Amino acid sequence: MPTIHVDVVSATEELYSGEANCVFAPASTGEIGIYPKHVALLSTLKPGEVRVETDKGFEHIYVSGGIVEVQPDVVTIFSDTAIRAADLDESKALDAKMRAEEAMANSSGEKDLLSTQAALAESMAQLQMISKIKASKL
Repeated sequence: MPTIHVDVVSATEELYSGEANCVFAPASTGEIGIYPKHVALLSTLKPGEVRVETDKGFEHIYVSGGIVEVQPDVVTIFSDTAIRAADLDESKALDAKMRAEEAMANSSGEKDLLSTQAALAESMAQLQMISKIKASKL
């Protein structure tokens, strides 16, 4: 089976680098599936889960957003914040969600509202991913 090389990189570290059967990413227009020999593509990412499928199973990585660059044999995902699913902290995500909801209630302008909406979207995406990982372990 043909493979595609995948790199997932955050501002501080490389979280994944290796061959994969396919990769799924939360593009701004919806989830995209990328397979070997995919057409070239450049897209922004929204907060959510990147799933890299290998012969050994799936690697789950949370991204806060970013960019995905696809070439026929290489996929590169750049994100300011990327966290392996096993390293996500539910209590921190719940605290961030609560702070964002409070900030939205007290926002004084459009700029404040947009930044708090982004923070809320990030915390909700983390919580959704945590919930999904917990459910798959049952």
